Amino acid sequence: MKLLQLGLVILILVPGCSRQQETESGVFKITGDTKHVMMLVLEPASDVIWDSSGSIITAQGVEDLAPTTEEEWLAVKHSAAVIVESGNLLLLPGRFKDNKDWQEISYGLIDVGQRLITAIDAKDSQAMFDLGGRLYNVCVSCHQLYLTPEQKRTLP
Repeated sequence: MKLLQLGLVILILVPGCSRQQETESGVFKITGDTKHVMMLVLEPASDVIWDSSGSIITAQGVEDLAPTTEEEWLAVKHSAAVIVESGNLLLLPGRFKDNKDWQEISYGLIDVGQRLITAIDAKDSQAMFDLGGRLYNVCVSCHQLYLTPEQKRTLP
């Protein structure tokens, strides 16, 4: 009888334990690799920031690239939020390189993206320009550490 009770307890507890373990390790459904995140998520968002910062000198004069309408500011803010979340995406299992540099670079994206959101909310185009430079530095630091020589040659 005690053996039967022990068997029932095990049958009840074991599936519950395995479900918890499954939940902790299988929460994420990774659908693309790091290159996917870079090319389809982070790079387009970064381009919006860079294309909306600073100025261009033309024959007609100086053209300010900063957003001028609420819709333009919202589009830039959207891109800054994508940059923040790209840092988190790079920390997911399957993308995360198990070292401190990868983690610091990913956190760098998160930090710059959050600061961009603050600058955008304040409509501070100079801060956005400066942070665009910091974003560039974070990107370059990653490329220097993790791109192969062949990948570096094919960068636009």
